[in-house]
Amino acid sequence: MFAELCRVVCVLAAGGALSAAQDTAHSTDQARPDPLVYRIGPGDVLQIEVYKEPDASVQSITVRPDGKISMPMAGEVPVVDLTPAELEKTLSAKLGELIRSARVTVMVREVNSQKIYVIGEVRREGAIRVVGPMTVLQALAEAGGLTDYAKRHRIYILRTGAGRQLVLPFDYNAVVRGQKVDQNVVLHANDTVIVPR
Repeated sequence: MFAELCRVVCVLAAGGALSAAQDTAHSTDQARPDPLVYRIGPGDVLQIEVYKEPDASVQSITVRPDGKISMPMAGEVPVVDLTPAELEKTLSAKLGELIRSARVTVMVREVNSQKIYVIGEVRREGAIRVVGPMTVLQALAEAGGLTDYAKRHRIYILRTGAGRQLVLPFDYNAVVRGQKVDQNVVLHANDTVIVPR
């Protein structure tokens, strides 16, 4: 198993992905999602600053399971599936009725809603929180690696999108040898990596 892990590290280093993997692993809480593309989800923790209005600002607020937050002066605000930039516009418009030229800044302090799942013949099955780009190999490493019973060439990813489910193949042995590298895709939130026995 140790020799196999060494091969994986060598392949990642050769592809220049090792530093990215280390950055992802070591910056779990410090990572800040891209405000133009990240979509807020339940459980995320936001910081909302209203310029020169401390009474309307919130240092830390968690998005409720119903997808809303409660803000001073703004009341109940639906935030799920909005980008931070879109939420800034929404709050500026809402607060603009009470505060002249309200300028709002939204930061995602903690990402808790974005997860992928790894099940089957891995050391630690379950959900993995995603705070940055994560490939299939990185997800398998986060899950503690494969067990001795894993069918390495029959791993697959289930992805749901646009009302249908995609099945993406992943041949572990080929990928770590530098072949079929296109199968080492960047995972999307809610993808499930399945490692059969």
